[in-house]
Amino acid sequence: MSAGAAPIALTNEKPSIGGRQGFFNFNQLNSLALMVVLAASGMVAFQDFAFVLLSFFYMLFISKVAFPALSSAPEPPVFGNNSRLLTVYVSVGAVVGLLLPVAYMVHGVLEGDKEGIKAAAPHVFLLASQVFMEGVTFSGEFSLPIRVFVPVVYNSMRMYAILEWLKNEIAKVNKEHHGSIRRLQVGRGLAIANMVFWSFNLFGFLLPFYLPKAFKKYYAAGKES
Repeated sequence: MSAGAAPIALTNEKPSIGGRQGFFNFNQLNSLALMVVLAASGMVAFQDFAFVLLSFFYMLFISKVAFPALSSAPEPPVFGNNSRLLTVYVSVGAVVGLLLPVAYMVHGVLEGDKEGIKAAAPHVFLLASQVFMEGVTFSGEFSLPIRVFVPVVYNSMRMYAILEWLKNEIAKVNKEHHGSIRRLQVGRGLAIANMVFWSFNLFGFLLPFYLPKAFKKYYAAGKES
């Protein structure tokens, strides 16, 4: 993700200015800090930890066996460096998927809504992990298919987390909950917004457009080399 483009990367489409990023840039440090805080809180399930760990090692495996880098030079982004529409799209994803849920969780601490915080935590943890992993794919010698792997796999996994979050918010109607009516409405609206946005991101952008275009560029470059 390029500096100043957006707080997070939906498709890790924009590498750093001038080439490959170094490890632990600003976005990665923020994401790592958020991951540690949520992990220490005990609100993240074991399967989410296992998923992050296994996805990392699997990414390393297929980067060597199936989709090695074609050259030592950084591969250009799929959609170019000057896509304003993509920058806006990524910014919306950052606000809807990360900033607002974090604010919702902080507000939940003040109102004592432990259930609301716990329901939103898996999605936030996985999205923070995705941002961190996307930074890794740009800091090392990884090919375009590996860069595709991270957002597609993590977006798919987060759909389950968002669904559970939404079910939890809907279930609050039939049982007592801590927090105001406004918080109940905000939590439900935020869960719905994330379900809609990330469903479109996966089924309307990543799979039909980003994935095929990335593989096409990768194999075309392989024929030329």
